[in-house]
Amino acid sequence: MDERTGPLGLAVSGGPDSLALLLLANDAIPGEIAVASVDHGLRPEAADEVALVKAVCNQHDIPFTGLSTRVGAGNLQAKAREARYRVLTEWVRDKGIGALATAHHADDQAETLLMRLARGSGLSGLAGVRAAAYLTDGETPLLRPLLGFRKAELKELVATSGIQAVSDPSNEDTAFDRVRIRQHLANHEWLGVDALAASAENLAEAWRAIEWYAGLDWDEMVHREDAAAFRYYVNVPRVIAVETICRIIGELGGLATRSEAARAYDRLWRDENASLSGVLIVPGAERIEPTGVTMRVWRFAPEPPRNTN
Repeated sequence: MDERTGPLGLAVSGGPDSLALLLLANDAIPGEIAVASVDHGLRPEAADEVALVKAVCNQHDIPFTGLSTRVGAGNLQAKAREARYRVLTEWVRDKGIGALATAHHADDQAETLLMRLARGSGLSGLAGVRAAAYLTDGETPLLRPLLGFRKAELKELVATSGIQAVSDPSNEDTAFDRVRIRQHLANHEWLGVDALAASAENLAEAWRAIEWYAGLDWDEMVHREDAAAFRYYVNVPRVIAVETICRIIGELGGLATRSEAARAYDRLWRDENASLSGVLIVPGAERIEPTGVTMRVWRFAPEPPRNTN
């Protein structure tokens, strides 16, 4: 990622993990951080938790911003995360923050890997929590510098500092998959958190290789025919082609998940047309000169208007 300009923003909830992030960052780069804390409007105690974070920031002369949001209907944890990142992205833009850091740690990584294994996730999902990514604006780096730390280490650091961290009761609510996974890990010592986190990092490395290969595929095998049409010469493993299909759909103004693109790939491989996010994909073949090799070629263009007569 490019060198950061502007302060490092920290998302701090008042729990031990994020308070540890605050203390470590302030020790490492004093005067170069800013903190935001989000009240999701889900619990009356949340306002006091935001106030705690503000008090810690005032004690250390760290710029602080309290944010509030509301969580939409649906999967509570997923919707809360979506709402949180939305207001944090707005804060980053408004305050000129150069990068945002969150307090995900090794225990989070292990839990995420097991949850996604249970859901049959593909390699991208199994790569777990990325050490570095981008916010939804596509520009601001999103950093997770604590992935090498265990949760117990972070709790001890905060306790030693004399700060009384808050405890979110949802972290004990077995209605959530993550909480059940966490309890399962605690009750089965043979499932080592460090080993699971290392496996997630190995999978992330494999995924980075796929992303690199997909970039080559795009550069060498995808040709724009005009403003609204692409030609794709298919000569790579399915997992690579799926990434390229998603990217072409995006270039044409659509949005496709990897599972949708994989289903389209399977149809196209059987020489059947596929329709995806308003894009019609037609399979064919071309003889490539001067080699004389015949290659699969898939053409992408907006679907023609439907005849409503």
